[in-house]
Amino acid sequence: MPSSPAFSSSWLALAAAALLAACSPTFNWREVPVAESGLIALLPCKPDRASRALPLGAESVQVDMAGCEAGGATFAIAHASAKGPEEAEAWLNAWRAATRGQLGEAQQMTQAPASVQRATATPAPLRLDAQPKQQGAAPVQVLWFAQSQKDGTVALYQATVLGEPSSAEASKTFFEGLRLP
Repeated sequence: MPSSPAFSSSWLALAAAALLAACSPTFNWREVPVAESGLIALLPCKPDRASRALPLGAESVQVDMAGCEAGGATFAIAHASAKGPEEAEAWLNAWRAATRGQLGEAQQMTQAPASVQRATATPAPLRLDAQPKQQGAAPVQVLWFAQSQKDGTVALYQATVLGEPSSAEASKTFFEGLRLP
């Protein structure tokens, strides 16, 4: 039985769409420079960029962000620049407290020292993993770290994965893909 032209073209369009979907990976990893500090982040998709003022303690700090959504999770890097080590320590402590406050008691939180090559020892890198206590809420993984710059300033970073990526390796790839100069 001959097929109708409408059926053939519909089938071809459907087949082409299926092939294109198979060729476009969920996680299309790419190196992304973050600010002018030299950090290179490995993100699973083309990032959107934004800047905003973030209250850190008594100060309002300009924070630059790059992030995107892939495989059911959001991957983001935030960056700020402190004038020196004391200010960096105070800002990172305030940043960590603000993040924990936003997560609230609805999350079971685990904090642990972390390791990032070429990051400063003070303030030390710190990792936070938050698992929701209630069904349907998103888990959060956060890594804070800093690096002293040649001009005496300190670059501060917050790397975040919000949600449960569809690939078990995606969060690991993201965090291990952070490279300081």
